[in-house]
Amino acid sequence: MADSTGHLPRHPLRILKAAKWSFQGLRAAWLHESSFRLEVYLFLVLAPLGWWLGATGVERALLLGSMLLVLSIELLNSAVEAVISRYGDEFHELAGRAKDMGSAAVFVLMLNVLLVWGLILGPRLL
Repeated sequence: MADSTGHLPRHPLRILKAAKWSFQGLRAAWLHESSFRLEVYLFLVLAPLGWWLGATGVERALLLGSMLLVLSIELLNSAVEAVISRYGDEFHELAGRAKDMGSAAVFVLMLNVLLVWGLILGPRLL
């Protein structure tokens, strides 16, 4: 979406503001979302292992990148849930469906982590 300056490059201070907002989002997720904290803990444990076990740069990128995708989608899922909760806690079919789909997106990417790690590391174990 174009902003007030159109599609011209943004001023460096604008980039710093965007980074500040991103860190605020990470902080909010850390403070309010136990699933995000758990996934960060898993990342902190598995990332060094993935770095060590990856034989090439591509393997390392796949092992670590698959886990970063889970964190990214968890952030989006938390954002969807926050917006839905803003409008009330009463049950609505569409709100429930949106929350379930967000949860399913996280689940699919967790399966992706298992698949990537299994395909890369499995043959070495067999």
